[in-house]
Amino acid sequence: MFARCSSSLARPSVQGFRRFQSTLVVAEHNNETLNPITANAVTAAKKLGGDVTVLVAGTKVGPVSEAAAKLDGVKKVLVAEGDAYKGLLAESLTPLVLAMQEQMKFTHIVAGATAFGKAVLPRIAAKLDVSPVSDIIGVQSADTFVRTIYAGNAIQTVKSKDPVKVITVRGTNFEPTGAAGSAAAIEQAPTGDFASKTTEFVSQELTKSDRPSLTAAKIIVSGGRGMKSGDNFKMLYDLADKWGAAVGASRAAVDAGYVPNDLQIGQTGKIVAPELYVAIGISGAIQHLAGMKDSKTIVAINKDPEAPIFQVADYGLVADLFKVVPEINEKC
Repeated sequence: MFARCSSSLARPSVQGFRRFQSTLVVAEHNNETLNPITANAVTAAKKLGGDVTVLVAGTKVGPVSEAAAKLDGVKKVLVAEGDAYKGLLAESLTPLVLAMQEQMKFTHIVAGATAFGKAVLPRIAAKLDVSPVSDIIGVQSADTFVRTIYAGNAIQTVKSKDPVKVITVRGTNFEPTGAAGSAAAIEQAPTGDFASKTTEFVSQELTKSDRPSLTAAKIIVSGGRGMKSGDNFKMLYDLADKWGAAVGASRAAVDAGYVPNDLQIGQTGKIVAPELYVAIGISGAIQHLAGMKDSKTIVAINKDPEAPIFQVADYGLVADLFKVVPEINEKC
């Protein structure tokens, strides 16, 4: 897959090309804390070479901008505050980023491959008339990237010839950058009327839980269609609470109405890579495997010995989950 090359731009020398690399990382946050995916995106940005600038846009983002300034590898943090950025709407962030690009001429624009990044960066790429490179899992050079295709069954190497590379990063494949020895400079982003005339942020309702989030959890207990009902997920909730784990689900379980879709793991859900992933009553469809097969250790419990999940599992138990899970709960 190759992107278009602009013939109006003279090709610089290799040394010059590397010297003038500069990357803008669009931070994801909730106006109070920085989303961990931003630290993963900064790690990818560092591999591109050159200066790394982080954009923090929102309302009352002082603590977030300070946290971003402490990330290792970040040279500068640009802050944009105002009601226009409520809810971090793509319709308002896009003109802001375009104004920054016009002024600062970044060679790369990066964000995490989350719902936020997938909403904002393709829009920016379209406005810049370049081809976005989505959900990368590796950086080979400033213009060559690695990503998965066919639900993770094949690896694709992409070389972009566009003057500006717009990239979303799969966080599970890049270690989060650490803390810097000293904080980066915090400056004001370009100002202007960037509020969308057609879209307005009204409100949002967030699910609250004492359990860790799926993307940050070190242990995930996940259930599939084999759970048979939403009530049976209580076994998994009890087990997760004892282990300090998060609870996930396959698309089949979500589609069946057992659990809400914010628990879905897979190609069309969340991509996770915990230290331990326990798949209970999950057959292992390709769509689900694409979202969890990078987990460090995978344990599968399924009564079907031919279930595809056993092909990726480090440990497998062929048994009735309704007998095994209660026993595990009793002994934990």
